[in-house]
Amino acid sequence: MSSRTPISRFTRPTSLAVALGLTAASAFAQYPGQIIKRDKDTPELRAIAVLEWTGDEGKPKTSRIVPITVYDGQALQDGGVYLARPQPLALTGEVEYELEKNGAPFGLYDIRTAGQEQGSWVGYGLWKPLPSAKPATPKPIVDDGFDPNDDKPVLHRKHQEGSSSSDSRASGPSPDPDRPTLHKPSSTNDSGSSTSSSGPAADPDRPALHKKTSDDSSGRTSSSSSDHPVLHKSSEESADTSDGERTGSADPDRPRLMRGKPSSQGPDVLPSLMGLPANMHQAVAVSDARNHPEHQWNYKWANPDDEVKMKEDMEDIARKALGLTPPPPPKPKRTAAKSHSKPAPPLEPPPLVDEKFRVFELAYGAGATMVLSAHTEGPAKQQKFVTLIAQPDLYGNALVLLKNITDGEHLDETPRMHLIDAVDALADNRGELLFELRGATQRQFALYRVLRGTAEKIFVTGGGEYGIAPGE
Repeated sequence: MSSRTPISRFTRPTSLAVALGLTAASAFAQYPGQIIKRDKDTPELRAIAVLEWTGDEGKPKTSRIVPITVYDGQALQDGGVYLARPQPLALTGEVEYELEKNGAPFGLYDIRTAGQEQGSWVGYGLWKPLPSAKPATPKPIVDDGFDPNDDKPVLHRKHQEGSSSSDSRASGPSPDPDRPTLHKPSSTNDSGSSTSSSGPAADPDRPALHKKTSDDSSGRTSSSSSDHPVLHKSSEESADTSDGERTGSADPDRPRLMRGKPSSQGPDVLPSLMGLPANMHQAVAVSDARNHPEHQWNYKWANPDDEVKMKEDMEDIARKALGLTPPPPPKPKRTAAKSHSKPAPPLEPPPLVDEKFRVFELAYGAGATMVLSAHTEGPAKQQKFVTLIAQPDLYGNALVLLKNITDGEHLDETPRMHLIDAVDALADNRGELLFELRGATQRQFALYRVLRGTAEKIFVTGGGEYGIAPGE
């Protein structure tokens, strides 16, 4: 187990706990002189969200962040409505999320603005890379002639503050003849004569500053003795004439239209992601001000052959759930004479489209938790979808804890379960499985906790009956 300092503790953007304090402080801003102190019992908030983007990782073309839940120390609150004024607290400007993949951070996302898409709040911001620690600059080694291996004592003259200047000059080095000497320049009056007779003479090689004579548009040179500022007409103003006539001088505060990209366009926000495109990527995002150890969720098999066997078992279960079990091979015909022909080989199992298989270790020392999802071929309305959550039993077989089966015509009644990733939503160093419950016209997100041989849904966004899998 490796510990690290969360990025949100030492970077510029605001954490959720600070944002909560700022929200509370704004409510009492009308009472002058009142100091808002943070209560010691105020919980540290932990927000979970999902970043969705198109394009390359780290350099997306479009992006948005969907709030899932906020843990307030006692219960999981809906991140889309928690302390909404009007946008929820999880999407407050300058809140920073740490992007995680399989428990390991791989980027940051700063919230800049928020808006509603189809009645739900989403955030827009900027994807940033993880900060890297700068290597310490080594101190230069100065050779002072001291040898630590030499045992011979060395006497040094100690410099005293009360020593006379003559002693210092005697013991110090001789002055450098090439060293520049600062002299007080003599001032001149209006007539050009010097007002100081005791100062040194001016150095002829010393550069001097002179007033620059300015030329107006008619070529006349202003007097060098005048200290008044002179206004000059810029080349842009002289060329910027609409109908060839101009009255008076140009107004410096007048707005002007210019070609090209303006220098200031507000906050740097990525283009908004709209809808659910086929090339959309998803990742877990976490915002927390506390220091939590990094916990990667991938399970390491003691024997790689066990993983192959478990995957084949879950694929067989998925095919049976989708009705893809191949028919048995035909039996050979019986004849009087003995046949020496070889039996027919078994038929290849039907393919599982878009199959995804992942194995997690959701707690330290826990066993493997496996998730498999796939669907059948064919038009979208005729496709069947399956998602399985399973664990190995005592006999080395896959024990299914949750089975979700649906088809393209009943997605709004029973949505398909799409695995996002594992995430520690309760800040207890145990991972939950985060799923997207996607229907034909709507979607939700749900957290499942796998414990003691069961897969229990502990939270779902939006509430309601939508998203309840059969058997729950």
